[in-house]
Amino acid sequence: MNNSPDRIRTRFPDISTRAWEHPADRTALVTLRSLGGFDTVLRTLSGLLQERQHRLLYLATAVRVDERQFRSLHQLRQDCVEILDAATVPEMFVLQDPAVNAFTIGMDRPFIVLTTGLIDLMDTEELRFVIGHELGHALSGHAVYRTMLLHLLRLSDTIGWLPVGGWALRAIVAALMEWSRKSELSGDRAGLLCGQDVEASVRVHMKTAGGTWIKEMDHGAFLMQADDYERSGDLRDGVLKLLNLELASHPFAVLRAAELRGWIQSGEYGRVLGGDYPRRDQDRNIRIGEEVKEAARTYRQNFDQSEDPLIKTVRNLGHDVGSAVGTVGHEVGDAVSKIGKRFNDWRTGGDEK
Repeated sequence: MNNSPDRIRTRFPDISTRAWEHPADRTALVTLRSLGGFDTVLRTLSGLLQERQHRLLYLATAVRVDERQFRSLHQLRQDCVEILDAATVPEMFVLQDPAVNAFTIGMDRPFIVLTTGLIDLMDTEELRFVIGHELGHALSGHAVYRTMLLHLLRLSDTIGWLPVGGWALRAIVAALMEWSRKSELSGDRAGLLCGQDVEASVRVHMKTAGGTWIKEMDHGAFLMQADDYERSGDLRDGVLKLLNLELASHPFAVLRAAELRGWIQSGEYGRVLGGDYPRRDQDRNIRIGEEVKEAARTYRQNFDQSEDPLIKTVRNLGHDVGSAVGTVGHEVGDAVSKIGKRFNDWRTGGDEK
């Protein structure tokens, strides 16, 4: 695949964020957006979290990307904005921090932050994927809902000691964490659409997991780890996987690469590249029921195809229970049928023959 930053990439006029949003992520977004007064609540939360103060902090402590500072990053952002046909260009800052990280925050004016640790680790095409990923977050409104998650995490620290309140908050936070993980999968899809370089998208996750020694890593072997993770171990390992993810806001790097592979193999990525994608002018006609059904279909498909030992046990148990219920139902049906026949014979005098 051509990795030249100057090559021609497909653009997506009027593309809707639904084109890259994971079904579970999209369902949550459509539901939240449909709630009356929800924006007002979030703006209140934004005030509590001092959003304006955060932006001022980055203006004072980081480097704002533009045509004069970090020009290469500025051009990558501009390319992504044009490819996804974004109406606005989010601000972007480079922060001196050895940790490998990138995030999008803010509500009224979402902005992107890249750490120097990330920039030092990634090449040009990998950075294009990362910036496209963060732009996808900004366009989907993910920063808005992460504000809610941040607020609830702080709130849980305050009143988490209350028996009832603590468990209730834990459940809400866990649900939002699950959404947050799915939103990262959406961001990866947006990043791939911006870069249109499958190899670069996988390298980002390989470097996130293994650092700079990319020459010592292998694309295929890396993806095989996800397959091994999915099907290896016993019932205990299935439970441990759930515990490992419980309060993680991001999916694991290996699994993210595999999820992106699945999106490509499903044909959806190719259809978008071919121009078959939802348009923004259709967004107002979307019904929450349709989104919920699509999310349920995706979860069901993943459940049916999963090789995870815990899920296989639950699936097999459900099959056994279903078979038992079906057998009992069949026997009950036969019994009822026989009783009905005997009653009819009695009513008509058939038993006297």
